[in-house]
Amino acid sequence: MGKYIKFFLVGIFFGIVLVKSEAVSWYRIFEMFKFQSFHMYGIIGTAVATGVIILLIAKTFKIKNLEGHQINVPLKDKSWTRYLIGGSIFGLGWALSGACPGPMYILVGTGVFSVLILIAATLLGTFVYGVLKDKLPH
Repeated sequence: MGKYIKFFLVGIFFGIVLVKSEAVSWYRIFEMFKFQSFHMYGIIGTAVATGVIILLIAKTFKIKNLEGHQINVPLKDKSWTRYLIGGSIFGLGWALSGACPGPMYILVGTGVFSVLILIAATLLGTFVYGVLKDKLPH
């Protein structure tokens, strides 16, 4: 159990950063989807740029993960259809609920307990996907 405390602490830090940057704010998300503010696009763009830079550094210096394996990104298939459909469903859920999966737990931590309904719906959707995944085109 003690070896997992570092992940718990990183999660708490990440939650504080998301709250302070207003990335979990329903109003900021609403502004983003109405193209009224650059705030969320700036946060997302900074995260993507940081991820790309870190992956390039990891690849250049052959950095290994916690399990000792070299970090690499597997190539994806060339079909965009499933990404467009999946991204549209994810974006629709995000726009309707005002929260994506990670910040939902942060919102519970800040006292927004109505998000528990959203978490239950998310878990139900994940369960339904698990039941139907063999019948879906992948």
